[in-house]
Amino acid sequence: MDISLILKITGIGLLISLGCQILSKSGRDEQATLLSIAGIIIVMILIISELDGLLSLISRVFSF
Repeated sequence: MDISLILKITGIGLLISLGCQILSKSGRDEQATLLSIAGIIIVMILIISELDGLLSLISRVFSF
């Protein structure tokens, strides 16, 4: 696991939370909800790609 993944997730979280706050204050709660769901999906895609690399490493180590 690399520190850049943690920094990417943190940056995405900050941007999404800022966008949600702006949208909520302007009365667009539905768009704020959609933005937070989009942020969760983006972070999940990043994590899934890292998990794929981890599982392939485990299978190479144990020769599956």
